[in-house]
Amino acid sequence: MLTLKILFWAMLLIVFYTYIGYGILLYIIIRLKRLFRGTPLKAAMPSDEELPTMTLMICAYNEEDVVEEKMKNTLEIDYPKDKFRIMWVTDGSNDRTNELLKAYPEVDIVFSPERRGKTAALKHGLRELQTRYVTFTDANTMINSGALREIARQFKDPTVGCVAGEKRVTARKAGEAAAEGEGLYWRYESTLKRWDSELYSAMGAAGELYAIDPTLIREVPDEALLDDFMMSMYVVDEGHRIAYTPDAYAQEYGSANIFEESKRKRRIAAGGLQSIWWLRRMLNPRRQPLVTFQYVSHRVLRWSVTPVALVILLLVNIALVAMEPCTFYTIALCLQFIFYTTSIIGWILDYYGKENKLPRIIYYFVFMNINVFRGMAYLRTHGKSGTWEKAKRS
Repeated sequence: MLTLKILFWAMLLIVFYTYIGYGILLYIIIRLKRLFRGTPLKAAMPSDEELPTMTLMICAYNEEDVVEEKMKNTLEIDYPKDKFRIMWVTDGSNDRTNELLKAYPEVDIVFSPERRGKTAALKHGLRELQTRYVTFTDANTMINSGALREIARQFKDPTVGCVAGEKRVTARKAGEAAAEGEGLYWRYESTLKRWDSELYSAMGAAGELYAIDPTLIREVPDEALLDDFMMSMYVVDEGHRIAYTPDAYAQEYGSANIFEESKRKRRIAAGGLQSIWWLRRMLNPRRQPLVTFQYVSHRVLRWSVTPVALVILLLVNIALVAMEPCTFYTIALCLQFIFYTTSIIGWILDYYGKENKLPRIIYYFVFMNINVFRGMAYLRTHGKSGTWEKAKRS
């Protein structure tokens, strides 16, 4: 009985810390840091003469539907034309992507007839790189016109080896659970990234918009499912920082539906497990204690331990109530029952296209954790290949 109680509290603590506690602790640490050291000052925006050369690299596979919109957005970027290059790496594309891009003389097209995955495409593009810095973005995301100037400003700090922009997800219309749930998740995630960056370093960058000093890039395995995360975390592993800035942002529509979102979530979960293994030396607190603290708290627990802890917490709670009824554990079990019942209600309401604010949030939370287990299965079948099926956007 004592063992079950210890297990219950241990699992509850892990779950609370992962989703709420780390954010609270991070906020307190940041406030104390500002109290004693003051609020960090922004570096001045570089003048046109000071701006470094920059390549915007877009890795794409069969993106004919978005080429025109993406190029319109790209050509509106505020950066000196003599210091700015646009590169599309079209990995195995067999639609009209290359043909459409030929209408833009500003574009360097790097084509590989064989589809080998995004990581291989990135490596191909990097071999053709001729600028001081490289910024990566996706074909279906639109970035703000001042994004590259903001990225260049962040690189003025010699400790920064990577700059992570903000990802903003919007729903095309109200009531899309996948898009709205993803958007809510990324707003919370963006807050944690901002605080992580202020404490020391953001823990990874999202492929929608990030930049790296090419001299710090380490080779990522071709089968990597989260090439952006791996490439950016290698920079931290080498002793440099990832600076996070909301002033450079990428905006995209959320997944078309929850089924399409599931494709993303299980691939991300599988890639997270891959990354934990490949970056295992970052779990050693003797090397970089603060990095280990941030990495475990923000990434490792969420991608591995905590989803399992949620299941154990429910099962142990049931066992405690069955073996020795107690008011506290009975209430705890009732709360868990209400929580998961609400998530089912959220799923049903979403299926019928009904508005459901609170149930949608709870449903998306449960959905994310279920997909960690699905990611484990995905890793067994896709862990040797860097390719994946794209999720359709709304």
